[in-house]
Amino acid sequence: MLGDYMILLGKALRCCLVGPFRRKGPKLVHVIQQMDAIGVQSLGIVCLVVFFVGLVIAMQTANELLKMGTEMYVGRVVGLTMLRELGPLIATIVLGGRCGAAIAAEIGTMKVNEEVEALQIMGIDPVRFLVAPRVLAFTVMAPVLAVIADYVGILGGFILGICSLHLSGWQFITIMMSGLVVKDFVSGIIKSVVFGLLVGSIACYFGYQTEGGAEAVGRSTTMSVVTSIVMIIVADAVMTGIFVYIV
Repeated sequence: MLGDYMILLGKALRCCLVGPFRRKGPKLVHVIQQMDAIGVQSLGIVCLVVFFVGLVIAMQTANELLKMGTEMYVGRVVGLTMLRELGPLIATIVLGGRCGAAIAAEIGTMKVNEEVEALQIMGIDPVRFLVAPRVLAFTVMAPVLAVIADYVGILGGFILGICSLHLSGWQFITIMMSGLVVKDFVSGIIKSVVFGLLVGSIACYFGYQTEGGAEAVGRSTTMSVVTSIVMIIVADAVMTGIFVYIV
């Protein structure tokens, strides 16, 4: 299983990175279509989720900080949490649930209906036509959505700070920025790129490995979502350790 996944991932990366120089890369129109389906159409649900996540973090943090009279630091906690962890994490988990499942089901249905074999018979590389555009679109759009998620999540904390804690907007932003460094933003972007690559490739892999009927498609879809979430969390733990203790 792991070997088949690595082979498919290697072919997709070769197609995306080397293929364009040999005129064998994914077609731009296919990549743009997938970027729209994965990124643009997921923007609303991602913003909705991270807004309330930021609001909840601010409420929980403020409740404890008020006991120590340091409620003005709620912005710093929300900013660090969103930039380092929850912005990239929540955005890619939502993408995995919404788009990863759809991609696994789409490719799985094509595999069951022998459409993938038909592409091979016509001399069309299924990896170039099906897998590479989706993996590339996930890898590109995940950091874009993560950045937007960062700001929307901070906005949730900002609104709570003003309405509940009676902080001024300038005070919230100043204290938050004083606790942030470039590394916090960069680490979140790097994480989101890795998460996007994992979600896109895992969804394509389980779709590509589907065999059987409708039941197999449903099983591949479920495995795609579950595996994506688990791998995102594992990768997050590994990269957090690297950024905290090594970099």
